[in-house]
Amino acid sequence: EGDAYKITVSRLFESRTHPIRINALIKQEETIADQYSLKMQKRWALYVTVTVILSSCSGFPQFDIKPKDVDHRTSGDTKGSSSTSTLEDASYWNQIGQNILSKHKSQRPIEKQAKNVILFIGDGMSSPTITAARIYKGQQFLGTYGEDTVLEFENFPNIGISKTYCIDYQVGDSACTGTAYLTGVKANLDTIGVDINVKYNNCSAQNMPEYHVNSIMKWAQDVGKSTGIVTNTRVTHATPASSYAHTANRNWESDADLTYYGQQNSTICDDIAEQLVYKEPGKNFKVILGGGRSKFQPNTTADPEEGMGSRFDGVDLIQEWGKSKENMGKSHKYVTSRDELMAVDIANTDYILGLFERSHLGHHLLNEGKNNPTLEEMTTTAINLLQKDTTGFVLLVESGHIDIAHHEGKPHLALHETIELEKAVAAARKLTDTHDTLIIVTADHSHTMTINGYPLRGDSIFGVGYISDVDHMPWTTLSYANGPGYRKGNPDGSRYNITDDDFQAIEYKPIATAPTNSETHGGDDVAVYAIGPQAHLLQGVYEQNYIAHLIGYAACMGPGDHFCESETNSAIPLTSSLHTLLAVFIIYMIKA
Repeated sequence: EGDAYKITVSRLFESRTHPIRINALIKQEETIADQYSLKMQKRWALYVTVTVILSSCSGFPQFDIKPKDVDHRTSGDTKGSSSTSTLEDASYWNQIGQNILSKHKSQRPIEKQAKNVILFIGDGMSSPTITAARIYKGQQFLGTYGEDTVLEFENFPNIGISKTYCIDYQVGDSACTGTAYLTGVKANLDTIGVDINVKYNNCSAQNMPEYHVNSIMKWAQDVGKSTGIVTNTRVTHATPASSYAHTANRNWESDADLTYYGQQNSTICDDIAEQLVYKEPGKNFKVILGGGRSKFQPNTTADPEEGMGSRFDGVDLIQEWGKSKENMGKSHKYVTSRDELMAVDIANTDYILGLFERSHLGHHLLNEGKNNPTLEEMTTTAINLLQKDTTGFVLLVESGHIDIAHHEGKPHLALHETIELEKAVAAARKLTDTHDTLIIVTADHSHTMTINGYPLRGDSIFGVGYISDVDHMPWTTLSYANGPGYRKGNPDGSRYNITDDDFQAIEYKPIATAPTNSETHGGDDVAVYAIGPQAHLLQGVYEQNYIAHLIGYAACMGPGDHFCESETNSAIPLTSSLHTLLAVFIIYMIKA
Protein backbone atom coordinates (compact mmCIF):
# COMPACT_ATOMS: atom_id res chain seq x y z
CA GLU A 1 0.00 0.00 0.00
CA GLY A 2 1.20 3.49 -0.69
CA ASP A 3 2.09 3.35 -4.39
CA ALA A 4 0.31 5.84 -6.62
CA TYR A 5 -2.68 4.36 -8.41
CA LYS A 6 -2.43 3.24 -12.00
CA ILE A 7 -5.47 5.20 -13.22
CA THR A 8 -3.81 8.04 -15.08
CA VAL A 9 -5.12 11.56 -14.98
CA SER A 10 -5.56 11.44 -18.74
CA ARG A 11 -8.25 8.79 -18.31
CA LEU A 12 -9.89 10.83 -15.59
CA PHE A 13 -9.96 13.85 -17.86
CA GLU A 14 -11.80 11.74 -20.42
CA SER A 15 -14.50 11.07 -17.82
CA ARG A 16 -14.58 14.55 -16.28
CA THR A 17 -18.15 15.24 -17.56
CA HIS A 18 -19.30 11.90 -16.14
CA PRO A 19 -17.80 11.62 -12.65
CA ILE A 20 -20.04 8.64 -11.91
CA ARG A 21 -17.78 6.59 -14.22
CA ILE A 22 -14.97 6.75 -11.66
CA ASN A 23 -16.28 3.64 -9.90
CA ALA A 24 -16.25 1.76 -13.20
CA LEU A 25 -12.65 2.77 -13.78
CA ILE A 26 -11.72 1.59 -10.31
CA LYS A 27 -13.29 -1.81 -10.96
CA GLN A 28 -11.18 -2.15 -14.09
CA GLU A 29 -8.08 -1.70 -11.98
CA GLU A 30 -8.91 -4.41 -9.44
CA THR A 31 -6.84 -6.86 -11.46
CA ILE A 32 -3.67 -5.11 -10.28
CA ALA A 33 -4.77 -4.87 -6.66
CA ASP A 34 -1.90 -7.16 -5.64
CA GLN A 35 0.52 -4.32 -6.36
CA TYR A 36 -1.59 -1.27 -5.61
CA SER A 37 -3.92 -0.68 -2.70
CA LEU A 38 -7.54 -0.36 -3.80
CA LYS A 39 -8.13 1.93 -0.87
CA MET A 40 -5.39 4.25 -2.08
CA GLN A 41 -6.79 4.10 -5.62
CA LYS A 42 -10.24 5.22 -4.42
CA ARG A 43 -8.76 8.02 -2.38
CA TRP A 44 -6.70 9.20 -5.31
CA ALA A 45 -9.60 8.83 -7.73
CA LEU A 46 -11.87 10.89 -5.48
CA TYR A 47 -9.22 13.56 -4.96
CA VAL A 48 -8.29 13.92 -8.62
CA THR A 49 -11.93 13.77 -9.78
CA VAL A 50 -12.96 16.60 -7.47
CA THR A 51 -9.93 18.62 -8.52
CA VAL A 52 -10.61 18.08 -12.22
CA ILE A 53 -14.32 18.91 -11.93
CA LEU A 54 -13.66 22.06 -9.90
CA SER A 55 -10.92 23.17 -12.26
CA SER A 56 -13.36 22.91 -15.18
CA CYS A 57 -15.92 25.18 -13.50
CA SER A 58 -16.21 28.68 -14.95
CA GLY A 59 -14.24 31.19 -12.95
CA PHE A 60 -12.76 28.61 -10.60
CA PRO A 61 -8.96 28.84 -10.23
CA GLN A 62 -6.80 26.07 -11.70
CA PHE A 63 -5.25 23.68 -9.18
CA ASP A 64 -1.88 21.99 -9.29
CA ILE A 65 -2.48 18.27 -8.92
CA LYS A 66 -0.02 17.66 -6.09
CA PRO A 67 -0.32 14.48 -4.03
CA LYS A 68 1.55 16.22 -1.22
CA ASP A 69 -1.68 18.08 -0.42
CA VAL A 70 -3.33 14.82 0.65
CA ASP A 71 -2.74 13.88 4.29
CA HIS A 72 -3.09 10.10 4.22
CA ARG A 73 -2.56 9.87 7.99
CA THR A 74 -6.05 11.25 8.69
CA SER A 75 -7.58 8.22 7.01
CA GLY A 76 -6.21 5.86 9.62
CA ASP A 77 -3.77 4.09 7.31
CA THR A 78 -1.00 2.29 9.16
CA LYS A 79 2.14 0.56 7.97
CA GLY A 80 3.69 -0.39 11.25
CA SER A 81 6.05 2.55 11.65
CA SER A 82 6.28 4.98 14.50
CA SER A 83 5.10 7.60 12.05
CA THR A 84 1.61 6.13 12.12
CA SER A 85 1.41 4.68 15.62
CA THR A 86 2.49 7.99 17.16
CA LEU A 87 0.79 11.31 16.57
CA GLU A 88 3.37 13.50 14.87
CA ASP A 89 2.20 16.68 16.53
CA ALA A 90 4.33 19.59 17.73
CA SER A 91 5.34 17.85 20.95
CA TYR A 92 6.50 14.81 18.98
CA TRP A 93 8.83 16.83 16.75
CA ASN A 94 10.03 19.02 19.61
CA GLN A 95 11.03 15.87 21.48
CA ILE A 96 12.82 14.53 18.41
CA GLY A 97 14.74 17.79 18.12
CA GLN A 98 15.69 17.82 21.81
CA ASN A 99 16.87 14.21 21.65
CA ILE A 100 19.16 15.04 18.75
CA LEU A 101 20.43 18.12 20.56
CA SER A 102 21.23 16.09 23.68
CA LYS A 103 23.05 13.51 21.59
CA HIS A 104 25.25 16.11 19.93
CA LYS A 105 25.92 17.96 23.19
CA SER A 106 27.21 14.77 24.80
CA GLN A 107 29.64 13.97 21.99
CA ARG A 108 33.34 14.49 22.62
CA PRO A 109 36.19 14.18 20.12
CA ILE A 110 38.47 11.19 20.55
CA GLU A 111 41.87 12.85 20.87
CA LYS A 112 44.00 9.76 20.36
CA GLN A 113 46.15 8.24 17.66
CA ALA A 114 44.27 5.91 15.33
CA LYS A 115 45.80 2.47 15.56
CA ASN A 116 43.56 1.16 12.77
CA VAL A 117 41.87 2.82 9.80
CA ILE A 118 39.00 1.39 7.76
CA LEU A 119 37.92 3.38 4.71
CA PHE A 120 34.58 2.35 3.19
CA ILE A 121 33.85 3.59 -0.32
CA GLY A 122 30.33 3.42 -1.69
CA ASP A 123 31.24 3.82 -5.34
CA GLY A 124 28.78 6.34 -6.77
CA MET A 125 26.92 6.60 -3.46
CA SER A 126 25.42 10.05 -3.95
CA SER A 127 23.29 11.82 -1.37
CA PRO A 128 20.06 10.86 -3.21
CA THR A 129 21.30 7.26 -3.21
CA ILE A 130 21.71 7.35 0.57
CA THR A 131 18.28 8.91 1.08
CA ALA A 132 16.60 6.42 -1.23
CA ALA A 133 18.47 3.49 0.37
CA ARG A 134 17.29 4.66 3.78
CA ILE A 135 13.67 4.57 2.58
CA TYR A 136 14.22 1.25 0.81
CA LYS A 137 15.64 -0.30 3.98
CA GLY A 138 12.63 0.75 6.04
CA GLN A 139 10.10 -0.41 3.48
CA GLN A 140 11.81 -3.62 2.41
CA PHE A 141 13.27 -4.91 5.66
CA LEU A 142 11.56 -3.11 8.55
CA GLY A 143 7.97 -2.81 7.35
CA THR A 144 7.87 0.96 7.92
CA TYR A 145 7.28 3.99 5.75
CA GLY A 146 11.06 4.29 5.50
CA GLU A 147 11.67 8.03 5.49
CA ASP A 148 12.72 8.09 9.14
CA THR A 149 14.96 5.03 8.87
CA VAL A 150 18.61 5.50 9.83
CA LEU A 151 21.50 3.72 8.13
CA GLU A 152 24.35 2.40 10.29
CA PHE A 153 26.85 5.03 9.22
CA GLU A 154 24.32 7.84 9.58
CA ASN A 155 24.73 7.37 13.33
CA PHE A 156 28.36 8.44 13.06
CA PRO A 157 28.90 11.69 15.00
CA ASN A 158 30.98 13.47 12.37
CA ILE A 159 29.81 14.37 8.88
CA GLY A 160 31.56 16.36 6.17
CA ILE A 161 31.20 17.14 2.49
CA SER A 162 33.92 16.55 -0.11
CA LYS A 163 34.34 18.04 -3.58
CA THR A 164 34.88 15.35 -6.20
CA TYR A 165 36.10 17.11 -9.34
CA CYS A 166 39.31 16.07 -11.13
CA ILE A 167 42.14 18.38 -12.11
CA ASP A 168 40.92 18.46 -15.71
CA TYR A 169 37.24 17.48 -15.47
CA GLN A 170 34.31 19.03 -13.65
CA VAL A 171 32.73 15.61 -13.05
CA GLY A 172 35.13 12.99 -11.74
CA ASP A 173 35.60 9.27 -12.21
CA SER A 174 36.69 6.58 -9.74
CA ALA A 175 40.34 6.85 -10.80
CA CYS A 176 41.05 10.53 -10.21
CA THR A 177 38.81 10.60 -7.13
CA GLY A 178 40.39 7.43 -5.73
CA THR A 179 43.80 9.01 -6.19
CA ALA A 180 42.58 12.08 -4.30
CA TYR A 181 41.22 10.44 -1.15
CA LEU A 182 43.90 7.72 -1.02
CA THR A 183 47.06 9.70 -1.83
CA GLY A 184 46.13 13.26 -0.88
CA VAL A 185 46.79 14.54 -4.41
CA LYS A 186 44.21 15.26 -7.11
CA ALA A 187 44.81 13.82 -10.58
CA ASN A 188 43.55 13.87 -14.16
CA LEU A 189 40.52 11.88 -15.25
CA ASP A 190 41.14 8.12 -15.72
CA THR A 191 44.63 8.24 -14.16
CA ILE A 192 45.65 6.51 -10.93
CA GLY A 193 48.41 7.18 -8.41
CA VAL A 194 50.04 9.93 -10.46
CA ASP A 195 49.97 13.73 -10.40
CA ILE A 196 48.96 16.40 -12.93
CA ASN A 197 52.00 15.67 -15.12
CA VAL A 198 50.61 12.32 -16.28
CA LYS A 199 47.88 12.69 -18.87
CA TYR A 200 45.47 9.96 -19.91
CA ASN A 201 47.09 7.11 -21.86
CA ASN A 202 50.60 8.62 -21.64
CA CYS A 203 52.74 5.55 -21.00
CA SER A 204 56.09 7.37 -20.99
CA ALA A 205 54.91 9.82 -18.33
CA GLN A 206 53.63 6.93 -16.23
CA ASN A 207 57.16 5.57 -16.05
CA MET A 208 58.49 8.75 -14.42
CA PRO A 209 58.82 7.98 -10.67
CA GLU A 210 58.80 11.67 -9.80
CA TYR A 211 55.20 11.84 -11.02
CA HIS A 212 54.07 8.98 -8.77
CA VAL A 213 52.15 9.70 -5.56
CA ASN A 214 52.03 7.18 -2.72
CA SER A 215 48.82 6.05 -1.07
CA ILE A 216 47.86 5.60 2.57
CA MET A 217 48.70 1.91 2.10
CA LYS A 218 52.34 2.72 1.46
CA TRP A 219 52.31 5.15 4.38
CA ALA A 220 50.88 2.42 6.62
CA GLN A 221 53.42 -0.18 5.55
CA ASP A 222 56.25 2.27 6.18
CA VAL A 223 55.24 2.46 9.86
CA GLY A 224 54.74 -1.30 10.20
CA LYS A 225 50.98 -1.61 9.81
CA SER A 226 49.21 -4.41 7.94
CA THR A 227 47.17 -3.50 4.87
CA GLY A 228 44.44 -4.96 2.70
CA ILE A 229 41.68 -4.34 0.16
CA VAL A 230 38.15 -5.72 -0.20
CA THR A 231 35.83 -5.11 -3.15
CA ASN A 232 32.95 -6.74 -5.00
CA THR A 233 34.40 -5.53 -8.30
CA ARG A 234 37.67 -6.62 -9.90
CA VAL A 235 40.58 -6.00 -7.53
CA THR A 236 42.25 -4.21 -10.46
CA HIS A 237 39.28 -1.86 -10.92
CA ALA A 238 39.75 1.88 -10.39
CA THR A 239 38.91 2.18 -6.69
CA PRO A 240 41.05 -0.68 -5.30
CA ALA A 241 43.78 0.05 -7.86
CA SER A 242 44.06 3.60 -6.53
CA SER A 243 45.45 2.15 -3.31
CA TYR A 244 48.50 0.58 -4.95
CA ALA A 245 48.93 1.35 -8.68
CA HIS A 246 50.50 4.13 -10.74
CA THR A 247 48.99 4.23 -14.22
CA ALA A 248 48.11 6.64 -17.01
CA ASN A 249 45.02 4.63 -17.87
CA ARG A 250 42.70 3.01 -15.34
CA ASN A 251 41.73 0.46 -17.99
CA TRP A 252 45.22 -1.05 -18.23
CA GLU A 253 44.26 -3.83 -15.85
CA SER A 254 46.21 -6.50 -17.76
CA ASP A 255 48.81 -6.40 -20.54
CA ALA A 256 46.05 -7.27 -23.00
CA ASP A 257 44.30 -4.04 -22.05
CA LEU A 258 47.36 -1.97 -22.95
CA THR A 259 47.25 -3.45 -26.44
CA TYR A 260 43.52 -2.84 -26.70
CA TYR A 261 43.96 0.82 -25.76
CA GLY A 262 46.58 1.46 -28.42
CA GLN A 263 49.93 0.74 -26.76
CA GLN A 264 52.04 -0.99 -29.42
CA ASN A 265 54.44 -2.42 -26.84
CA SER A 266 52.52 -3.65 -23.80
CA THR A 267 55.75 -4.42 -21.92
CA ILE A 268 56.88 -0.80 -21.56
CA CYS A 269 54.30 0.15 -18.95
CA ASP A 270 53.36 -2.16 -16.08
CA ASP A 271 49.70 -3.12 -16.06
CA ILE A 272 47.70 -2.85 -12.85
CA ALA A 273 47.54 -6.57 -12.07
CA GLU A 274 51.31 -7.03 -12.22
CA GLN A 275 51.81 -3.94 -10.07
CA LEU A 276 49.59 -5.55 -7.44
CA VAL A 277 51.69 -8.72 -7.41
CA TYR A 278 55.21 -7.38 -7.99
CA LYS A 279 55.35 -3.80 -6.73
CA GLU A 280 54.91 -1.98 -3.43
CA PRO A 281 52.58 -1.49 -1.74
CA GLY A 282 50.39 -4.10 -3.47
CA LYS A 283 52.74 -7.03 -3.06
CA ASN A 284 52.70 -6.46 0.71
CA PHE A 285 48.91 -6.54 1.09
CA LYS A 286 47.95 -9.25 3.55
CA VAL A 287 44.36 -9.29 2.30
CA ILE A 288 43.19 -9.08 -1.32
CA LEU A 289 39.54 -10.07 -1.76
CA GLY A 290 37.37 -9.41 -4.81
CA GLY A 291 36.99 -10.42 -8.44
CA GLY A 292 38.98 -10.23 -11.66
CA ARG A 293 40.74 -13.59 -12.12
CA SER A 294 41.04 -13.03 -15.88
CA LYS A 295 43.47 -10.15 -15.36
CA PHE A 296 45.89 -12.47 -13.55
CA GLN A 297 45.83 -15.55 -15.79
CA PRO A 298 47.14 -16.22 -19.32
CA ASN A 299 44.69 -16.41 -22.20
CA THR A 300 45.71 -20.05 -22.54
CA THR A 301 44.55 -20.93 -19.02
CA ALA A 302 40.96 -22.00 -18.46
CA ASP A 303 39.10 -20.17 -15.72
CA PRO A 304 37.72 -22.44 -12.95
CA GLU A 305 34.17 -21.36 -13.79
CA GLU A 306 34.01 -20.11 -17.37
CA GLY A 307 36.11 -18.72 -20.19
CA MET A 308 39.84 -18.17 -20.24
CA GLY A 309 42.35 -15.79 -18.75
CA SER A 310 43.18 -12.58 -20.61
CA ARG A 311 46.93 -12.06 -20.31
CA PHE A 312 49.09 -12.10 -23.44
CA ASP A 313 52.43 -12.47 -21.64
CA GLY A 314 51.80 -16.06 -20.54
CA VAL A 315 52.43 -15.21 -16.89
CA ASP A 316 50.13 -16.64 -14.22
CA LEU A 317 50.15 -13.89 -11.61
CA ILE A 318 48.17 -15.98 -9.14
CA GLN A 319 50.99 -18.52 -9.09
CA GLU A 320 53.51 -15.70 -8.89
CA TRP A 321 51.70 -14.32 -5.83
CA GLY A 322 51.90 -17.70 -4.12
CA LYS A 323 55.60 -18.10 -4.92
CA SER A 324 56.42 -14.71 -3.45
CA LYS A 325 54.81 -15.66 -0.13
CA GLU A 326 56.62 -18.99 -0.10
CA ASN A 327 59.91 -17.18 -0.66
CA MET A 328 59.07 -15.01 2.35
CA GLY A 329 58.36 -18.10 4.44
CA LYS A 330 54.80 -16.90 5.06
CA SER A 331 51.64 -18.97 5.23
CA HIS A 332 49.19 -18.01 2.51
CA LYS A 333 45.90 -19.06 1.01
CA TYR A 334 44.32 -18.58 -2.41
CA VAL A 335 40.54 -19.06 -2.56
CA THR A 336 37.93 -18.82 -5.32
CA SER A 337 34.63 -19.44 -3.51
CA ARG A 338 32.71 -18.49 -0.40
CA ASP A 339 33.07 -22.01 0.99
CA GLU A 340 36.84 -21.84 0.65
CA LEU A 341 36.96 -18.39 2.24
CA MET A 342 34.87 -19.46 5.22
CA ALA A 343 37.14 -22.47 5.72
CA VAL A 344 40.37 -20.44 5.95
CA ASP A 345 42.20 -20.87 9.25
CA ILE A 346 42.77 -17.18 10.00
CA ALA A 347 44.97 -17.87 13.03
CA ASN A 348 47.46 -19.75 10.87
CA THR A 349 47.27 -17.63 7.71
CA ASP A 350 49.48 -14.61 7.06
CA TYR A 351 48.30 -13.68 3.55
CA ILE A 352 45.09 -14.34 1.67
CA LEU A 353 44.16 -13.79 -1.98
CA GLY A 354 40.54 -14.35 -2.94
CA LEU A 355 39.41 -13.96 -6.55
CA PHE A 356 35.81 -15.15 -6.70
CA GLU A 357 34.86 -14.34 -10.28
CA ARG A 358 36.48 -13.96 -13.67
CA SER A 359 35.34 -10.32 -13.59
CA HIS A 360 33.12 -8.53 -11.04
CA LEU A 361 31.32 -10.53 -8.37
CA GLY A 362 27.88 -9.49 -9.65
CA HIS A 363 24.91 -7.74 -8.07
CA HIS A 364 23.95 -9.25 -4.73
CA LEU A 365 20.25 -9.53 -5.63
CA LEU A 366 21.13 -11.36 -8.86
CA ASN A 367 23.82 -13.56 -7.33
CA GLU A 368 21.50 -16.43 -6.44
CA GLY A 369 23.14 -19.82 -6.72
CA LYS A 370 26.66 -18.46 -6.96
CA ASN A 371 29.13 -19.47 -4.28
CA ASN A 372 30.44 -15.96 -3.69
CA PRO A 373 30.97 -14.24 -0.32
CA THR A 374 29.08 -11.09 0.58
CA LEU A 375 30.81 -7.79 1.17
CA GLU A 376 30.10 -8.24 4.87
CA GLU A 377 31.75 -11.67 4.92
CA MET A 378 34.83 -10.46 3.07
CA THR A 379 35.12 -7.46 5.40
CA THR A 380 34.84 -9.68 8.47
CA THR A 381 37.53 -12.04 7.17
CA ALA A 382 39.83 -9.13 6.36
CA ILE A 383 39.52 -7.52 9.78
CA ASN A 384 40.00 -10.82 11.60
CA LEU A 385 43.24 -11.43 9.73
CA LEU A 386 44.60 -7.88 9.80
CA GLN A 387 43.97 -7.20 13.47
CA LYS A 388 46.38 -9.99 14.41
CA ASP A 389 49.02 -7.30 13.82
CA THR A 390 49.48 -5.48 17.13
CA THR A 391 50.81 -2.38 15.37
CA GLY A 392 47.49 -1.83 13.62
CA PHE A 393 46.13 -1.99 10.08
CA VAL A 394 44.64 0.00 7.22
CA LEU A 395 41.81 -1.54 5.20
CA LEU A 396 39.98 -0.29 2.10
CA VAL A 397 36.49 -1.71 1.48
CA GLU A 398 34.58 -0.86 -1.69
CA SER A 399 30.96 -1.50 -2.60
CA GLY A 400 31.48 -1.11 -6.32
CA HIS A 401 28.11 -2.35 -7.48
CA ILE A 402 26.31 0.79 -6.35
CA ASP A 403 28.11 2.48 -9.22
CA ILE A 404 27.63 -0.35 -11.69
CA ALA A 405 23.89 -0.49 -11.01
CA HIS A 406 23.55 3.26 -11.51
CA HIS A 407 25.44 3.05 -14.81
CA GLU A 408 22.90 0.42 -15.86
CA GLY A 409 20.06 2.72 -14.83
CA LYS A 410 18.78 0.23 -12.24
CA PRO A 411 18.10 2.02 -8.95
CA HIS A 412 16.63 -1.04 -7.20
CA LEU A 413 19.97 -2.82 -7.49
CA ALA A 414 21.92 0.31 -6.50
CA LEU A 415 19.91 0.79 -3.31
CA HIS A 416 20.27 -2.85 -2.35
CA GLU A 417 24.03 -2.64 -2.82
CA THR A 418 24.03 0.37 -0.49
CA ILE A 419 22.39 -1.79 2.17
CA GLU A 420 25.07 -4.43 1.57
CA LEU A 421 27.67 -1.75 2.28
CA GLU A 422 25.81 -0.81 5.44
CA LYS A 423 26.01 -4.43 6.62
CA ALA A 424 29.77 -4.41 6.10
CA VAL A 425 30.08 -1.18 8.08
CA ALA A 426 28.03 -2.68 10.92
CA ALA A 427 30.30 -5.74 10.96
CA ALA A 428 33.39 -3.55 11.17
CA ARG A 429 31.91 -1.60 14.06
CA LYS A 430 31.32 -4.82 16.00
CA LEU A 431 34.83 -6.12 15.41
CA THR A 432 36.71 -2.95 16.32
CA ASP A 433 37.01 -0.43 19.14
CA THR A 434 35.89 3.13 18.47
CA HIS A 435 38.68 4.46 20.68
CA ASP A 436 41.49 3.12 18.50
CA THR A 437 39.89 2.60 15.07
CA LEU A 438 39.03 5.40 12.67
CA ILE A 439 36.17 4.38 10.35
CA ILE A 440 35.26 6.57 7.39
CA VAL A 441 32.34 5.98 5.02
CA THR A 442 32.14 8.07 1.87
CA ALA A 443 31.72 7.98 -1.90
CA ASP A 444 34.16 8.68 -4.68
CA HIS A 445 31.64 10.54 -6.81
CA SER A 446 27.94 11.01 -7.41
CA HIS A 447 25.42 9.87 -10.05
CA THR A 448 22.55 11.56 -11.86
CA MET A 449 19.70 9.80 -10.04
CA THR A 450 17.24 12.11 -8.30
CA ILE A 451 14.28 11.73 -5.94
CA ASN A 452 11.51 13.91 -7.30
CA GLY A 453 7.80 14.66 -7.53
CA TYR A 454 5.49 14.70 -4.53
CA PRO A 455 5.09 11.06 -3.41
CA LEU A 456 3.10 10.48 -0.23
CA ARG A 457 4.77 9.41 2.99
CA GLY A 458 5.22 5.67 2.77
CA ASP A 459 4.86 5.43 -1.01
CA SER A 460 7.20 2.87 -2.50
CA ILE A 461 10.54 4.45 -3.32
CA PHE A 462 10.23 2.65 -6.67
CA GLY A 463 6.74 3.99 -7.33
CA VAL A 464 5.19 7.03 -9.00
CA GLY A 465 6.32 10.38 -7.69
CA TYR A 466 4.03 12.74 -9.52
CA ILE A 467 1.53 13.17 -12.36
CA SER A 468 2.18 15.90 -14.87
CA ASP A 469 -0.27 18.78 -15.05
CA VAL A 470 0.78 19.19 -18.69
CA ASP A 471 0.38 15.76 -20.30
CA HIS A 472 -1.46 14.13 -17.38
CA MET A 473 0.88 11.14 -17.25
CA PRO A 474 2.93 9.89 -14.28
CA TRP A 475 6.65 9.55 -13.77
CA THR A 476 8.65 7.59 -11.22
CA THR A 477 10.01 8.98 -7.96
CA LEU A 478 13.52 7.89 -8.97
CA SER A 479 14.80 9.02 -12.35
CA TYR A 480 18.08 9.69 -14.15
CA ALA A 481 19.31 12.68 -16.11
CA ASN A 482 20.70 10.29 -18.73
CA GLY A 483 21.23 6.59 -19.30
CA PRO A 484 19.85 3.42 -20.88
CA GLY A 485 16.41 4.07 -19.39
CA TYR A 486 15.65 6.65 -22.07
CA ARG A 487 12.50 5.88 -24.08
CA LYS A 488 11.52 7.43 -27.36
CA GLY A 489 8.30 9.41 -27.39
CA ASN A 490 5.29 8.88 -29.62
CA PRO A 491 5.01 10.14 -33.22
CA ASP A 492 2.68 12.90 -32.08
CA GLY A 493 5.37 14.28 -29.80
CA SER A 494 3.92 12.97 -26.55
CA ARG A 495 6.20 11.13 -24.17
CA TYR A 496 6.23 7.45 -23.38
CA ASN A 497 3.49 6.48 -20.91
CA ILE A 498 4.91 4.38 -18.06
CA THR A 499 1.50 3.59 -16.56
CA ASP A 500 1.67 -0.11 -17.36
CA ASP A 501 5.35 -0.57 -16.44
CA ASP A 502 6.29 -2.85 -13.55
CA PHE A 503 8.04 -0.30 -11.34
CA GLN A 504 8.83 -2.89 -8.67
CA ALA A 505 10.86 -5.14 -10.98
CA ILE A 506 14.39 -5.56 -9.66
CA GLU A 507 15.98 -4.55 -12.96
CA TYR A 508 13.44 -1.89 -13.93
CA LYS A 509 15.00 1.17 -15.57
CA PRO A 510 13.18 4.44 -14.85
CA ILE A 511 12.98 6.88 -17.71
CA ALA A 512 16.17 8.86 -18.34
CA THR A 513 16.08 12.32 -19.91
CA ALA A 514 18.88 11.75 -22.44
CA PRO A 515 19.90 8.46 -24.10
CA THR A 516 23.31 6.99 -23.24
CA ASN A 517 24.50 3.38 -23.20
CA SER A 518 25.82 3.93 -19.69
CA GLU A 519 24.47 6.53 -17.28
CA THR A 520 27.12 9.08 -16.31
CA HIS A 521 28.48 10.24 -13.00
CA GLY A 522 27.21 13.35 -11.25
CA GLY A 523 29.36 16.30 -10.23
CA ASP A 524 27.70 17.10 -6.91
CA ASP A 525 29.55 16.83 -3.61
CA VAL A 526 29.40 13.63 -1.57
CA ALA A 527 28.96 13.03 2.14
CA VAL A 528 31.73 11.82 4.47
CA TYR A 529 30.76 9.98 7.68
CA ALA A 530 33.41 9.35 10.34
CA ILE A 531 33.81 7.90 13.82
CA GLY A 532 36.87 7.21 15.94
CA PRO A 533 40.15 9.00 16.72
CA GLN A 534 40.39 12.43 15.06
CA ALA A 535 37.11 11.87 13.20
CA HIS A 536 35.94 15.31 14.29
CA LEU A 537 38.49 16.82 11.91
CA LEU A 538 36.43 15.54 8.97
CA GLN A 539 33.62 18.00 9.63
CA GLY A 540 33.05 20.79 7.13
CA VAL A 541 33.30 21.20 3.37
CA TYR A 542 36.67 20.39 1.79
CA GLU A 543 38.57 19.09 -1.19
CA GLN A 544 38.41 15.32 -1.51
CA ASN A 545 42.18 14.92 -1.20
CA TYR A 546 41.97 16.20 2.40
CA ILE A 547 40.64 12.80 3.49
CA ALA A 548 44.04 11.16 2.96
CA HIS A 549 45.78 13.92 4.89
CA LEU A 550 43.41 13.49 7.82
CA ILE A 551 44.02 9.73 7.81
CA GLY A 552 47.77 10.30 7.82
CA TYR A 553 47.48 12.78 10.68
CA ALA A 554 45.25 10.51 12.77
CA ALA A 555 47.34 7.36 12.25
CA CYS A 556 50.71 9.17 12.41
CA MET A 557 51.93 8.08 9.00
CA GLY A 558 52.79 9.59 5.65
CA PRO A 559 53.94 13.15 4.91
CA GLY A 560 52.76 16.22 6.76
CA ASP A 561 51.57 16.85 10.30
CA HIS A 562 50.93 13.92 12.68
CA PHE A 563 48.78 13.84 15.78
CA CYS A 564 51.39 12.01 17.83
CA GLU A 565 53.94 14.71 17.05
CA SER A 566 51.51 17.48 17.92
CA GLU A 567 50.69 15.71 21.18
CA THR A 568 54.38 15.52 22.11
CA ASN A 569 54.97 19.16 21.23
CA SER A 570 51.99 20.35 23.25
CA ALA A 571 53.08 18.30 26.25
CA ILE A 572 56.52 19.95 26.44
CA PRO A 573 55.46 23.38 27.69
CA LEU A 574 53.03 21.81 30.15
CA THR A 575 55.76 19.62 31.62
CA SER A 576 58.17 22.56 31.85
CA SER A 577 55.56 24.66 33.60
CA LEU A 578 54.97 21.94 36.18
CA HIS A 579 58.70 21.69 36.84
CA THR A 580 58.91 25.47 37.28
CA LEU A 581 56.00 25.52 39.72
CA LEU A 582 57.54 22.66 41.68
CA ALA A 583 60.90 24.49 41.92
CA VAL A 584 59.22 27.69 43.11
CA PHE A 585 57.26 25.73 45.70
CA ILE A 586 60.43 24.04 47.04
CA ILE A 587 62.29 27.37 47.29
CA TYR A 588 59.35 28.92 49.09
CA MET A 589 59.21 26.08 51.62
CA ILE A 590 62.98 26.33 52.28
CA LYS A 591 62.80 30.07 52.90
CA ALA A 592 59.80 29.62 55.13
